[in-house]
Amino acid sequence: MAKKEYKFNPQTLSYDVVSTPSKIRIYRILRRVLIGFMLASVVNFIFSHFFHTPKMTNIISSRSELLLKYKILNDKIEASRLKIESIKHRDNNVYRQLFVVDTLAIPQIYEEYSNSKYESFKDIDSDEVILNSWKSLDAMTRLLYLESKSFDQLQELTQNKGLMAMSIPAIWPLDKSKLTNAIGAYGMRMHPIYKRKIHHNGIDLTVPRGTPIYATGDGEVDLTRHSRSRRGYGNEIIIDHGFGYKTQYAHLDSILVKRGQKIKRGEIIGKAGRTGGTTGPHLHYEVRYRGDHVDAINYFRRDMTEEEFEKIVESAKATTYELLEENQNER
Repeated sequence: MAKKEYKFNPQTLSYDVVSTPSKIRIYRILRRVLIGFMLASVVNFIFSHFFHTPKMTNIISSRSELLLKYKILNDKIEASRLKIESIKHRDNNVYRQLFVVDTLAIPQIYEEYSNSKYESFKDIDSDEVILNSWKSLDAMTRLLYLESKSFDQLQELTQNKGLMAMSIPAIWPLDKSKLTNAIGAYGMRMHPIYKRKIHHNGIDLTVPRGTPIYATGDGEVDLTRHSRSRRGYGNEIIIDHGFGYKTQYAHLDSILVKRGQKIKRGEIIGKAGRTGGTTGPHLHYEVRYRGDHVDAINYFRRDMTEEEFEKIVESAKATTYELLEENQNER
């Protein structure tokens, strides 16, 4: 029951009941409710700021436990990555060395994924622990994919090891007892026409005209070119041995094979001559591996002793037998 208010009446010398308007009563009620709500809010803020509810305590505990698990997961991912790196090191420095093959390269394999892949993590308050876990796992997955492809390639090479052994250019392209002069070395040398240093992509073996020329490994004739020009390589042969290897035989007097013909190591493919730009009869011999020129003299080691090989290396000189050698791209 609402409390009544009284007011003294001097005329009647008594207390009369004061009638309060309804608006004022409503205002007073609302004011009390508002003050009560504000006080409750202040109390709730102070309590929540300095004290945790059981539910909040459980949430904080679960979050801390989750972050700890992610940190442990990161450690395990890092340990696994180091193991894969060790396998990769053996792959590149042991297994691939045995097969004389380059390191497998896959474009963009080491590049991180774009940030759009991790958009779902941007609003997570986790000190980036979860985000870093995903990035580390993705990086390890890419590395694992690379090694998987690498071992697939090595498995194929293992199955074709016998074929590969016969395909690598590993013998002299001619009878070395027929040599009449020093070997024209691979590398930079002074050109007699240009009077400047030019890279020599092969080696020059001086022999009498008509000396038989042999294929240095099994393969298929990739190109034969007959030329009467006094420039360039003249009559030449290129053999594709597979496994990334190609050999070139230039300045030939005659060509005894045709394009597409299967060739065995030691088979006569032509005869030495002095066609093209040359000062005398000799064989210009090149070895290419995966499109790059390499020093052909290093492959002679395979069919001679270390002492014989050292003598060959010492006899190689920066001698030029070509009058004019044009750059020839692999065809």
